Amino acid sequence: MRIVAAIGGNALLQRGEHPDAAVQQHHVHDAARSLAELVTAGHEVVITHGNGPQIGLLAQESEADPALTAPYPLDVLGAQTQGMIGTLLARELMERLPGRAVTALVTHTEVDPHDPAFRRPGKFIGGQLTDEQAGAMETERGWTTARDGAHLRRVVPSPHPTAIVELPAVQALLATGTVVIAAGGGGVPVTRDPHTGRVRGVEAVVDKDLAAALLAEQLGADALLILTDVTHVFTHYGTTRPGPLVTATPERLRALDLPEGSMRPKADAAAGFVERTGGLAAIGPLDNALGALLGTTGTTVRALPTVAGPRPAALPAGTPVHGRAGTRTTV
Repeated sequence: MRIVAAIGGNALLQRGEHPDAAVQQHHVHDAARSLAELVTAGHEVVITHGNGPQIGLLAQESEADPALTAPYPLDVLGAQTQGMIGTLLARELMERLPGRAVTALVTHTEVDPHDPAFRRPGKFIGGQLTDEQAGAMETERGWTTARDGAHLRRVVPSPHPTAIVELPAVQALLATGTVVIAAGGGGVPVTRDPHTGRVRGVEAVVDKDLAAALLAEQLGADALLILTDVTHVFTHYGTTRPGPLVTATPERLRALDLPEGSMRPKADAAAGFVERTGGLAAIGPLDNALGALLGTTGTTVRALPTVAGPRPAALPAGTPVHGRAGTRTTV
């Protein structure tokens, strides 16, 4: 099978952790084991990743750097995160897949310059802010902030992806048996001049799950895996009786009341891929990518209802549903 596997940026740098390289290397080490299992099982694999914490950190550093006359734009910072996370993933996968070619490809993603997201920033990047810090950033740097759980974070435009610029290169690499890391952080966001064809970077961050779904569709992938820090999508989120959702149709998934800043884009990406291709999508734990593919863990999304095994029991009353990053990322 040809598989696109998307891993979250928060899974590589969890909330409250120091954003040191060693911390991220530790998480990448664990993620690579899970991803390598897909390859050794005989599948063609393209890996993409989030970059919310990483690009937020770089943006904050750039804003505060006295050597700069202006901070680096988000598209350039996005390319930096692709290089950083891509090389960490590639080196770990090379070690686990000796003799197998692994390539991290800096990838651009086209967006519509008139996308309404540019008027309504909604993509969380960076770390947690106190009310005082958020107010200062809004006043001094013109940031937009929004509440993410109990804290505030910076939000930036997240336009819908329309095309993967380097798609032919990804296809060519896959044809040689290469494991490809592409469209990291949703890809570097660009617009294309309709007359000259020239691409230009824009101040935005593309949602990595929606970009992964587009990449999977354009590659003719059989499956899209969205790997995160929880075991399932949960029904009745925020109540005393949350329950893991084992299988779902796209319609069922879209009907759930999901948090916009975390699980909603994952659900929309999975549902959209299944609707457009008839393929398989799964939302499941990063540490068991093969299990998510096989349906032994995670939420499997198919165009038609499927017969599932015994349903996991609902969690005990009063149990909060948290991801490893400490945030409520599911229903």
